[in-house]
Order: sequence, then C-alpha cells, then structure tokens
Amino acid sequence: MTAPLPETTELNLRLARQGDLAAIVAIYNAAIPGRQATADTSPVSVEDRLQWFADHQVPERPLWVATPLGDDDAVLGWASFSTFYGRPAYRGTVELAVYVAPDAQGRGIAKALVKQLLIQAPALHIHTVLGYVFSHNHPSLALLTGMGFEPWGQLPHVAVLDDQHRSLTIVGKKIA
Repeated sequence: MTAPLPETTELNLRLARQGDLAAIVAIYNAAIPGRQATADTSPVSVEDRLQWFADHQVPERPLWVATPLGDDDAVLGWASFSTFYGRPAYRGTVELAVYVAPDAQGRGIAKALVKQLLIQAPALHIHTVLGYVFSHNHPSLALLTGMGFEPWGQLPHVAVLDDQHRSLTIVGKKIA
C-alpha cells in the first residue's frame, strides 16, 4: 500500500480527489479485520463508496487526506465529517471519522487530520463534533480525549463482532 515511513513524517493535508478513492477504500478495508474501528465485517468496494465519496465533495462535509510531502498521490490516511441524524436542527453537528494505513500508524497522522478538520469546523458552521468509537478502541479514544473530546455517552453491547458484544462510546467536542 505505502512504502515504509521514517519515524516522523512531514505531511501534506488536502481535500480528497476522485483519484484517491481506491486508496481511501483500501485504508478503510485494512481496518475491518482488527474489529476496532468499524462495524463493517467484510470489505467494501470502490463502487460501494461512490455515493459516500460524492456526499463528501461538498464544502460543508469535507473529506481530507494526508500524503507525505513530495508524494501527493500516496494517501496515508483520511478523515471526514459526516452529517449527523439528517434533520435541519442538527446541521451544525457532525460525525468525525479518521483512518490511517496500518504501516503509517503511530506517526501523528490521525492527530494531524483531526486537527485539520477541527480548524475548518467554524468556517463550515459546525459547532459540535461527535465521534462514535468502539469502547475497546483505546488508541482512538486516547487520541480524541487528548484533543479535547469528552465522553458524552455509551451504548452498551450494541454491536456483535465475531460473536462478541461490543459497546460504543460517544465522545463530543463543542467548537467555539
């Protein structure tokens, strides 16, 4: 997927382009077997994600990718804002998603992507950012709480992955 990276990686953060979709899907699919980051249990296809990608080509719900400086085509990770609950009164509330390629994890890429989205939020009229994180996904919970997200709720045992009931922690952050 990507070449081995140095311990620290200088990043370019940019809005996703159509040509990035295969890499975005590959990064997402790489997270499925670990049963930590998604409730999908089998891989998705690029075709499965075409509408999702189109929904993120509007300014209000951006999809950002991280690439190493000097290689704008090597997607290392991605992050997006998605509409929450689909009702007009919730327009200023979004759900955050962030995924990083397995061989690029632990290098600050997820943090850089989340920070980029949080910086963009006020201009997008976003006042509340939510994260839905499996309660056993300690690295993601640590990342988000370290960036000012607070636990706002828990949905106990709402998912079944490999015959194990899993809980979902809801974290949230108000944007000034």
